[in-house]
Amino acid sequence: MQENLHQKIQKSPFKNIYWFARHLMNTDQYGALGKCKETQLLNTVSLLENLLVQDVMDNDEKLKVLKNALSNELIKMVKTGSKMCQLTKNLVTTLNQDINSIDDIVVFCITMKYVVAPINHALSGIPSDDIEFCYKSATSILDTLGEEKAGLVISTWDTLGVKGCLDVERTIVVEEFTKLIDNLTSLNIQHDSIDDNLLLTAFVQEFERRLGQKRKARGGNSLESVTSFLFDYYKFNSTSAPSHFDQDLEVDKWFKCKDGWIIGISCKRTLRERWKQLSQADRGTLSHFKVKELWHLITYDKDLTDDKIVRLGEQGQIFYLMDTSDTYKRCNMHTGMKDYVRPLSQLIPDIRKNINGTI
Repeated sequence: MQENLHQKIQKSPFKNIYWFARHLMNTDQYGALGKCKETQLLNTVSLLENLLVQDVMDNDEKLKVLKNALSNELIKMVKTGSKMCQLTKNLVTTLNQDINSIDDIVVFCITMKYVVAPINHALSGIPSDDIEFCYKSATSILDTLGEEKAGLVISTWDTLGVKGCLDVERTIVVEEFTKLIDNLTSLNIQHDSIDDNLLLTAFVQEFERRLGQKRKARGGNSLESVTSFLFDYYKFNSTSAPSHFDQDLEVDKWFKCKDGWIIGISCKRTLRERWKQLSQADRGTLSHFKVKELWHLITYDKDLTDDKIVRLGEQGQIFYLMDTSDTYKRCNMHTGMKDYVRPLSQLIPDIRKNINGTI
């Protein structure tokens, strides 16, 4: 009976490539030696490769020597009695259970050389934040279309950064994947298409997992930077928060008006996460600290109800919304709310007017 794919995979020593990679990068259980001890591990791989070509031992003897050498070298990488020592012993135990043949040793070496180490090096070229891409793209938009498109910059800020970083990721993944395919021809172990696919997919799966960690670290902190970009681009001077101002408000930028009062700017996708904080910032408290107004740059206003607009607007809080927003159009035509909403295209002139006294 013809073997199915699952049976072929289970018979292949390459089935362990993904798991060897995960063990070497597992921080909690094994100390992530593949990352923090990469050089020592590559030296260990060289030692194992030298032992593999020795022909004075039979296969059983050679396997014992190889497993013992790997265990000893791993333990020597860490300080005796340390937490890392215990984690490394856990790794040694797991590898001893997984490595049952000389082919398994070869696959371990392949994993370190062609999966773990290349991914480590490639990740160093992946952006840790997306600000650089946001700045370049946003500068191009304003240089070309002018300040009335500040709203476009704000609304697309996250997308600009995400696409820039993903373009870099994509290029690096393709480069490393191409190198891996080239390296398949030099493997010193018999392999077929199933083996090759196990190696290639393990590489892609582990690479993507670690790229996801980088994306998570980049996410959630870029939109607040758009106000800094706009102030830098238009050379507006910012100031610090009012002295002794202890309201629990997340304001991204403060600037001083010509009359000596200050305005705070907050940029968020929605108002939802700041609603409770903002509703406590009454007009009297703001005036006490010479805060003229709080401006909210909102890129998604579906949860911005009339009640919120009126309640916060009466407290000196203004909402800058997309010019095309249905909420902006509706509120701008309403007698009781039109003073509390403004189009994002008006943001830069409004800042300039308050700082300089003229548009």
